[in-house]
Parts: sequence; C-alpha cells; structure tokens
Amino acid sequence: MADVLSVGVNLEAFSQAISAIQALRSSVSRVFDCLKDGMRNKETLEGREKAFIANFQDNLHSVNRDLNELERLSNLVGKPSENHPLHNSGLLSLDPVQDKTPLYSQLLQAYKWSNKLQYHAGLASGLLNQQSLKRSANQMGVSAKRRPKAQPTTLVLPPQYVDDVISRIDRMFPEMSIHLSRPNGTSAMLLVTLGKVLKVIVVMRSLFIDRTIVKGYNESVYTEDGKLDIWSKSNYQVFQKVTDHATTALLHYQLPQMPDVVVRSFMTWLRSYIKLFQAPCQRCGKFLQDGLPPTWRDFRTLEAFHDTCRQ
Repeated sequence: MADVLSVGVNLEAFSQAISAIQALRSSVSRVFDCLKDGMRNKETLEGREKAFIANFQDNLHSVNRDLNELERLSNLVGKPSENHPLHNSGLLSLDPVQDKTPLYSQLLQAYKWSNKLQYHAGLASGLLNQQSLKRSANQMGVSAKRRPKAQPTTLVLPPQYVDDVISRIDRMFPEMSIHLSRPNGTSAMLLVTLGKVLKVIVVMRSLFIDRTIVKGYNESVYTEDGKLDIWSKSNYQVFQKVTDHATTALLHYQLPQMPDVVVRSFMTWLRSYIKLFQAPCQRCGKFLQDGLPPTWRDFRTLEAFHDTCRQ
C-alpha cells in the first residue's frame, strides 16, 4: 500500500470523488424518473404542467450541482507519478477483495522477477563477451586444420535392426499391414495398408521418417515402372487433409534418442484412422462438415475432430 501512497494520489479527495459520482448518478436517475412519470397528481392541466416543469428544473439543478462538485474533486485527486515502474497498475491494490484477486501482488512479483532476470542476463552477456567465439590457430594454440565432425550414431542404424522394429510394429496392429522395401539402397520405404480405408507411403532414413503420402485404398500407389510413387498426391481431398495432418504428426513425435519409440507412436496415431468414415467429431458430433469427415486425430487421446473444430 505504501507504493500507492507515493504515487501522488490524494486518497481523501479520491474517496469524496467516488461519493460525488454516486450522487451524480442518483441525480441523473431522478431526472429520468421525472420524465418517465410525466404530469400527474394534479386536477387541472395547468397545475400538472407547472408541477412537472418545477420538478424537472430542480432535478436538472441537482445534476449540475453534482457535476460541478465532481469536477472540483477531480482536480484535487491528482495524477499518479509517471516515474512509477508499474504506472497505473498500482491502483489495482485498491481492490478491497485482495484475497480473491491478488492481481497486484502477483504483478509486483513478476516485475521483480523480470528485473532480476534482466540483471543476470546482463552479467552472463558480459562474461560471454570476454571469451572470443572465433576459432583460429592463434587463439586455440593448435593447428588450423579442422577436426572431423563425429557423425551421430543414431542416424546409421543397421538395416537388420530397422527390419526388426518394423516387424514388431506390424505384429502390434492386426488391422494394419506393413510392407518394407529398399529400392534405393539402405533407406527403407514402407507401404502401410490400414484395413480397407487408406494406404500410406512412408519414406524413411534409417529409423527417421522423412515423408508420408496418404492415399485412398483403391488408389494406385505405384508409378508406371512399378516403384512406389512418393511424389504425387491423392486425388481425394480427404486424404490430402490426412497427409497434411500426418506431416504435422511427424513434427510432433520427435525423440532423436529413441527413434523406435517415435515410429511406434506415429504408427499408433496412424492406426486411429481405421474409423475415418465412421467416427463422429468429438466437438460438434457431426460426421460430415463441408463434405469431409473428421480428418484430425488428437496426438494424445486419438479422438476425431474436424479441422475447424479442433481449434
């Protein structure tokens, strides 16, 4: 509360100004009540008109008097100091229900934490600037010849290990068949058939999935020379949507230290499309929206949503 008292606000005048606002609102309400009631309670028309005009003028005078009083008090209240670090947010501490809405105390704590973070960041920046990040023969004290980079071991897994992982995943899901081939050397390509719903071409680099193409069950997945077609899209908009969602899933399931877990998680997510045309949207409850079924599957719950309902 001491912070609020030091910002240049006259709290006594502030309290009187609040009372003046209440009085002004009451005066304005009486004006409208007078207009609503009109001319009545007099026997003659002339008497009713005179009583109405007199009453209306009295109410207007009250409004004018209360408005002048409010303007006078507003000049006495003063303005908060612009040098206050939190500006007008200091007035939040005037909330009488502090226990239910501790917004001002939380704001002060966040401000102090931000200042401390900025201070430590400045110290760290100064220490880092003292150490030159440029590598040269003079600074390092060794030959300028670059050291060969060590290749990550997880990128070069033996083909037999990849085959075993894919074989285990194939046995996990009876309604999903996985055919593995290596038309271009050691890199594997998977043709995943999910029931009679869709087919997925999965291009892999060791155990890392590079690309997925989703097509309908009856669509051709081979080129004219008999190779898997990894470039052409599906002719149906619904499978084009699923292809986009599968690409998003590849970005979500990322764990370079355990690539087999990533492949298994992706295949589990892909298996949820077994009821692509049977599951309703979990939000709107409809099977079709703009002519399309729910093409999005939640990464955690695997529930079905329309592309617009998942937001």
